[in-house]
Amino acid sequence: MRPVPAELLHFSEDPTITRFAPHVAATAADPDPYVWAVDAEQSPLYWFPRQCPRAMAWIGPRTTVEDRERVLGPGGVVPLGPPAPVGDLFALHAAAGIQLRVLPGIRAFFDGLVAGSMEFSGIRLRNADCRRT
Repeated sequence: MRPVPAELLHFSEDPTITRFAPHVAATAADPDPYVWAVDAEQSPLYWFPRQCPRAMAWIGPRTTVEDRERVLGPGGVVPLGPPAPVGDLFALHAAAGIQLRVLPGIRAFFDGLVAGSMEFSGIRLRNADCRRT
């Protein structure tokens, strides 16, 4: 599911939402209230269940050849409608031209992104720590 040009979407698993009201998220660095919405370019970051830890990387102007090869091989509103399943995540990513990897752990991959030159995002990474001893 991707917004059309000039359209923004809010991804949620809560079917009871009837209105999105600006609020300050518990993890917000900015004290201003917002309604979280994303455009077509950022929407793949939210195709996963809310609590699923995930890390994404995309090639930006500072990306080195080494990082490109390491990661890629040799990115108040009324809802448009009720929540809809996004479908087969593997097929959705393939259709969008996005490489999807399933890893046994996310921490080392994300640490490499932070130390490297690629643009990146990490979501719900604290949930990746649940098996630490």
